[in-house]
Amino acid sequence: MIITMHGLSTMYSNARTDIRLARETGFDGYEIIDAKLVRYLDQGYKAEDLKLLFEQYQIKPVCINALKDVDRVEPEERAQLLHEAERLCAAAEVLGFLTIQLVPFCRLEGRPWPEVLELTARNVADIADIGREHGIRFQLEPIAWSPIHSLHQSLELIKVVGRENIGMVIDFWHLWAGGETEPSDVAKLDASMIYGIHFCDGKKHSGQGKEWDEMALRSYLPGEGDIPVAEWVAAVKSTGYDGSWSSELLSPKHWEWDLKDVAVQTRELMEKYIL
Repeated sequence: MIITMHGLSTMYSNARTDIRLARETGFDGYEIIDAKLVRYLDQGYKAEDLKLLFEQYQIKPVCINALKDVDRVEPEERAQLLHEAERLCAAAEVLGFLTIQLVPFCRLEGRPWPEVLELTARNVADIADIGREHGIRFQLEPIAWSPIHSLHQSLELIKVVGRENIGMVIDFWHLWAGGETEPSDVAKLDASMIYGIHFCDGKKHSGQGKEWDEMALRSYLPGEGDIPVAEWVAAVKSTGYDGSWSSELLSPKHWEWDLKDVAVQTRELMEKYIL
């Protein structure tokens, strides 16, 4: 089991500080958000330099989160998507990240499910092929308000893609808030299909036609929201999964804390629920 600090929980920090903070607060690994990695590289720094920092602090590079909008289908946008995939995969290979997260949002909203499935699968297959050249695998995250919002849809997509380097991240909030996935569904998974866990809590959308305000719905530490966190943890553990558990706290309220306190608090809550 790898207890992982999520770079989203410390949004206003940078990659180098996050890696040090992970070591100081007792984490085993680090899940970096793509914006922090890209920002670092765009300033002319080399991935090799960051790799030395992981080694210095003995923190495992776990996942890059995320390659977003993988449902882009317009030719220029799709070409940009594959360019982004190549850049992230090249950096991941140097840094030692085994996994990159894939996020389909709402580019195909309103289209029939077979079309959503076909177009997204085509993109994901091409991304998977890029990743294979770099030794990278991908974890698919269903998004609660998007056309792909459930475990069963995600597994269908993975089957259509037909690549061995595609699996799932079990994000408690997205699957729970999406309304079609229960802990019992997760418990039926083969552990080899689970590449990562996002340990988190939150509230559900009111369902009254308003836009989803993810920042408000997820501004809760585990145990403070409405998700039966212990049930989701038990479901994952029943599969025999023993990989990374990542403490994802998407919370502008908590980003105004001392970020070391955020890391400590999320680490302690992981001990309470998981260990």
